[in-house]
Amino acid sequence: MNLSVDFAGVTMKNPVTTASGTFGSGAEYSGFVDLSRLGAVTTKGVASVPWPGNPTPRICETASGMLNAIGLQNPGIDLFLERDIPFLKQYDTKIIVNVCGKTEEEYIEVTERLAKAEVDLLEINISCPNVKAGGIAFGQDPKLVERITSRIKRKAKQPVIMKLSPNVTDSAEMAKAAEAGGADGISLINTLTGMKIDIYRRGFALANKTGGLSGPAIKPVAVRMVYQAAHAVKIPILGMGGIRTAEDALEFIMAGAAMVAVGTANFNHPSAAFDVVQGIEAFMRKQGVKDIRELIGCVD
Repeated sequence: MNLSVDFAGVTMKNPVTTASGTFGSGAEYSGFVDLSRLGAVTTKGVASVPWPGNPTPRICETASGMLNAIGLQNPGIDLFLERDIPFLKQYDTKIIVNVCGKTEEEYIEVTERLAKAEVDLLEINISCPNVKAGGIAFGQDPKLVERITSRIKRKAKQPVIMKLSPNVTDSAEMAKAAEAGGADGISLINTLTGMKIDIYRRGFALANKTGGLSGPAIKPVAVRMVYQAAHAVKIPILGMGGIRTAEDALEFIMAGAAMVAVGTANFNHPSAAFDVVQGIEAFMRKQGVKDIRELIGCVD
């Protein structure tokens, strides 16, 4: 039975990784699970300098999910290169580094710093605000998506995955823009913008007022967007959004995702991603599927 997949020229032992921002860089979970059992580990977003993130409270639970307004808190590229990559290199898994920035120049700087690092792929989070464009997220303007993708590709030594925002009118249009800019793959969906109000305090549950909604509540939206993108582009898709079980992951795979990422489920079930790997294997065995590639995009 073959669970290995080729994603943008990189061979993974299985199609499961972690979603950025939910797994740190692996160290927090290494005492509970064997990282070598994953196809890849996707790190928390890293910027050119340390980011403190947003003020608290910045996490709250919702029905079938959670809101977060962490603000991409991270240690910066210097400490990341010194500490996190050497840690992950101890394990037999691929490394996907999530990159964030507030301007195109910041993305380029981190990409250049990672060019000589021993990492396998870059995932570029373009849901960050573009300060020079008045605060609009890069991922909400197809022209910006194509331009920043093209600029990053010229500097990157590793394959580039563009992480797209779901907070747009047409996700397929953004996928096409990333492909036109030279992206080697795309990942979607990122969190949906949401809000929660504490009726007893008569105020916002998050200091930031709004946050990113994740968890099972967004899965049907995510599956639909992955399906639409898979029919719009030829580059591979990393699908995510509410995956907790192998059945959830298989929906994304059958919709057209070559890989899947487990995110929010990690917080209350640290071995969720590993359970998904085992569940996919059990499903294939029971269904007589010899190669995971038979399932990718099988729903048309």
